[in-house]
Amino acid sequence: MFFGIKIKGKNYKLFMFAFHNKKIYFAGALVVVFLLVFGIGFFVGQKQIVSPIYPPENVDLSLFWDAYYKLQKNFIEPTKLDTQKIIYGAISGMAKSLDDPYTSFFNPEETKRFEQDLSGSFEGIGVEVGLKKNILTIIAPLKNTPGQKAGLKAGDIIAEIDGKNTSDMSTDEAVSLIRGKKGTAVTLTIFRDGWKNTKDIKITRDTINIPSIDWELKNGNIAYIHMYLFDQSLSSNFNKIALEILTSPAQKIILDLRDNPGGYLEVSQDIAGWFLKKGQVVTIEDFGKDKEQKYYKTEGNANFSEYPMVVLINQGSASASEILAGTLRDNRNIKLIGEKSFGKGSVQEVLSLRDGSMLKITIAKWLTPNGNSISEVGLTPDIKVELTDKDFEDQKDSQLDKALEIIKDLK
Repeated sequence: MFFGIKIKGKNYKLFMFAFHNKKIYFAGALVVVFLLVFGIGFFVGQKQIVSPIYPPENVDLSLFWDAYYKLQKNFIEPTKLDTQKIIYGAISGMAKSLDDPYTSFFNPEETKRFEQDLSGSFEGIGVEVGLKKNILTIIAPLKNTPGQKAGLKAGDIIAEIDGKNTSDMSTDEAVSLIRGKKGTAVTLTIFRDGWKNTKDIKITRDTINIPSIDWELKNGNIAYIHMYLFDQSLSSNFNKIALEILTSPAQKIILDLRDNPGGYLEVSQDIAGWFLKKGQVVTIEDFGKDKEQKYYKTEGNANFSEYPMVVLINQGSASASEILAGTLRDNRNIKLIGEKSFGKGSVQEVLSLRDGSMLKITIAKWLTPNGNSISEVGLTPDIKVELTDKDFEDQKDSQLDKALEIIKDLK
């Protein structure tokens, strides 16, 4: 699964308080346990902790231990009590309480899957999912994947996964259920605008190798570039394609960012450098009230900065693809054609915890060069063109047709 994230490496600072794998027994009063854990525990045997963080004075953490003790004492099947799972559940609950769809906790197994996703190859159905207005939604089905072949579309609502209701499910929980070994199947209960009822779609998982880009020459002088993902390979792949375009008859460019769920900010910044003059703002990282903003600027060769162009977006355009589309419009007044983008304009930092688990925390919001927020808002196209079910049935791309119509008059 891909996001517009910043990975700043490992961080071994204690988060709120430390836990151990060993089962904690309450042999004495809760006050004694509290003093033992939060008094001695911070100072004895904690070599891995750089600097402990004490809970705020107005937070009564004894409530946690009170609840834990009552579970231990009263639960009907005490053999099912797994201390490690309880601890992970508590940390996950802290992250969920922030009501941010992109702040979440990953246990060690989930952390490994997350790291695998960033490599661009994994097993699953090949769709990017996210929460939109707290509803689990398909951001984009990736090209030539089981999800796309099954007919899933950007904007589809996932009501159930193998019969499990998703109304209170995080993005990461949904991904863990959808992902699975090649050859196995998952059933998604889908609702789509225009449908009267939900539909069950059974999809067989496969190995997902995600392409990053391709291009073709249209109408003799228009380079049609389709970017599918801002992964680690896109920059080098674009360099090769750019050389082909520069030596071709192409004089204009259509950049297709539809169903592109994003990826690395640095890759988006690198690609922007081909289309904008050096030193122009790509995006602004806003850390919130009273904190200094960070500006990301182009550093490229600007070889395509004089080419007339338009950009295609839709509900599946998210994160890094929204950043690129936004900077091209703000800096060059390039027209966006299609449908409103997803609105994934937040920055996540990945912090490793000492047992191999991790926290993914939203630390900032992305703004376009003109200072407009992308998060939860998205980009509204200058020329709105919606694709209908009939367009799909007839294999008609009315959005691309409109882009070809508009660009032919651009000079």
